[in-house]
Amino acid sequence: QVQLVESGGGLVQAGGSLRLSCAASGRTLDRYAMGWFRQAPGKERDFVAGIWSSGTPYYADSMKGRFTISRDNAKNTVYLQMNNLKPEDTAVYYCACAAGIYSGTVAGEFPYWGQGTQVTVSS
Repeated sequence: QVQLVESGGGLVQAGGSLRLSCAASGRTLDRYAMGWFRQAPGKERDFVAGIWSSGTPYYADSMKGRFTISRDNAKNTVYLQMNNLKPEDTAVYYCACAAGIYSGTVAGEFPYWGQGTQVTVSS
């Protein structure tokens, strides 16, 4: 069983930056793809970014150029650097661990989830 704990959320003004962290326990992450999703009030949970076990990143189109996903296998941690934040980025951000070395953009491909961290961007 793997446990994921997100941190780094908070309140930031539009144009600002935040770095989210996802620390894992119960499993070493180097053999698994990881992802970040977000869910705004009243909306579905949407894919944000993913990273394969090889370190290959991929993003939702609307995040490209603003968000960067990375991983530090030695620390068993995945990060999401978010720059030029916009009010529409306000959501709860979730870290997720895939079942294998590759993953896509569908939430069902990720069996393990953290509790989420709130990101609020003020205008």
